[in-house]
Amino acid sequence: MQAGFIGLGGMGLPMARNLLKAGHEVTVYNRTRSRADELRAAGARVAANPVEACAAGIVMTMLADDAAVEEVALKGDLPRHLGPGGIHISASTISVALAERLTKAHAEARNFLICAPVFGRPAAAEAAQLLVIAAGPAEVIERSKPLLTAIGARLEIIGSHPPAANVFKLAGNFMIGATMELLAEAFALLRKSHVDQKRFLDIMTGTLFAAPIHKIYGKLIAEEQFEPAGFKVPLGLKDMRLVLAAADRASAPMPVANIVHDHLLTALARGQQELDWSSLARVVAENAGLGPASPGGQK
Repeated sequence: MQAGFIGLGGMGLPMARNLLKAGHEVTVYNRTRSRADELRAAGARVAANPVEACAAGIVMTMLADDAAVEEVALKGDLPRHLGPGGIHISASTISVALAERLTKAHAEARNFLICAPVFGRPAAAEAAQLLVIAAGPAEVIERSKPLLTAIGARLEIIGSHPPAANVFKLAGNFMIGATMELLAEAFALLRKSHVDQKRFLDIMTGTLFAAPIHKIYGKLIAEEQFEPAGFKVPLGLKDMRLVLAAADRASAPMPVANIVHDHLLTALARGQQELDWSSLARVVAENAGLGPASPGGQK
């Protein structure tokens, strides 16, 4: 397929590369031109602006936040440039309110929006192992499947209303944040009680808590592997703000989300903006009077 791709950050660059590996003809655009130039050797055409990336009538965006998506898609009038029948696949984690506005804008332009946010860190994006959550008109998703399946290992279609995928993604990111919080609190208790947190992690993730999320984030927190960041603190904080905004819209109290939000905000205030969002565990440890863990997992 011919398609455009806008946004070549830590996730977007490997996603676009995987589209090329799958044989698609991809025109890429990124505000920082050097990122787009990296894909020339892989066969990508580099667009001079977002409008050029829409020429094929189907474009995927992977942008950092609401402001970036609004700038490209709404202020840049992306629906109009796609033309009637065009398809915009939004893979960004954005607010439900913005997803609703995008849906309306595409309907007015007589084309289509698919919201298809992804679960996975940059390493999963590189390996095309992302979990893709898509919502939009069934026939439009069917047309877009070659692109959606090229970036991930699993595609789940959850409905015809595009913003539903954003609610799904925010709920999932909340669960990841809450998991990091529970790991951080458990490890603080263990360290203060002079119990080996790494031994605890090995046993629990080999039995009762064998999910990948416990293993991945448990290891990062136990070993304090907060650099290089797969997902930085400001992005995690942004997502928790979106979760709380969605909860407010739905009149669904989420007290744990408030705790995760506050710990990420504290992490940012303490200068952890370049660290992985799992470094909220450092805030929890410091609140318990603990310093950095030793290699053996203790204070």
